[in-house]
Amino acid sequence: MRNRIIILFTAILSIGFFQANAQDALFSQFYANPLYLNPAMAGTNVCPRIAFNFRDQWPAASGTFMTYTASYDEHFDKLSGGIGVLLFGDRAGEGGCINTYNASFMYSFKVKVAKKFNLRLALQATYQNKSLDWNKLTFGDMIDPKYGFVYQTNEQQPGKLSRSIFDMSAGLLGYTPHVYFGMAAHHITRPYQGFLVQSGSDAPEARLPVKWTAHVGAYFDLKRKSKKETSFGDISISPNFIYEHQMCFNYFNEGFYLNFYPFTVGAWLRHGLTYRNKEEEISTYNLDAFIVMFGIEYNWFKIGYSYDVTISQLANVTGGSHEVSLQLLLPCPNKRQALKDLKCPSF
Repeated sequence: MRNRIIILFTAILSIGFFQANAQDALFSQFYANPLYLNPAMAGTNVCPRIAFNFRDQWPAASGTFMTYTASYDEHFDKLSGGIGVLLFGDRAGEGGCINTYNASFMYSFKVKVAKKFNLRLALQATYQNKSLDWNKLTFGDMIDPKYGFVYQTNEQQPGKLSRSIFDMSAGLLGYTPHVYFGMAAHHITRPYQGFLVQSGSDAPEARLPVKWTAHVGAYFDLKRKSKKETSFGDISISPNFIYEHQMCFNYFNEGFYLNFYPFTVGAWLRHGLTYRNKEEEISTYNLDAFIVMFGIEYNWFKIGYSYDVTISQLANVTGGSHEVSLQLLLPCPNKRQALKDLKCPSF
């Protein structure tokens, strides 16, 4: 157990500190965090939407990840699209030795291609600050074979333990009354974010890697009492597929949602394909997690809980992952008539 914990912490340290080549945080309630999934989702609810998300990943392991987001978005007819604001925070390592905070603003332009087919094209601007708490790091020269961590380290603290960057992302979303698809490219400017490597250097490992996302899904009513409003007992189903690629990591997510208003249940399978060495074509396939979700939605609010059951070789170490979401759907200002727009899952 102790060796596994040391390995986990070493991975966090090497990725987040020396190379700064970490993956973006993963969320399992994809559509409960729409602006994080794809900036083109901004404004798809038409009326104001506020969303909060919290994820506790691998709580049983030393150096857990805690990630949280808060967002607001709304469609404006005068802007021919939607605007969104996304706040992001992530704490990694024992006691939060690596902390990341983002503030993003996005705009999605809506294009009516046909009577029942719409497109949204989006740009996102992000300001990020990442910091390292040197006092919460542990090194090999601090360990006594008998008593554990009792010595002071001889490692020298670098001069700069905080870095701020500006980043850009883009997204595309297409949808009909029953089918939707989208693509997003995050970190397209690939800014430098390493602590030990200065901006302008030739070290590619110090650049933030681009994250590519592709998603497609469908929404079908199995039983519906009224076309104008949702009623108790309405039943619908929504199958979905989401693919994410960043650096040498590839994640495939297949799942579905079953809605029996006001209740929703969902099940997803996340598995990955990691390329260790592209030149030698060495790759590793692994099953990562089975995700179960339960949600309740009624009128102006939606709340959901999901649990990632780890099914990889780390199943006995991580303790899975917990995630909670809350959405507040506010009425349109000035009693404006809400237009029919994207119909997709709530969680």
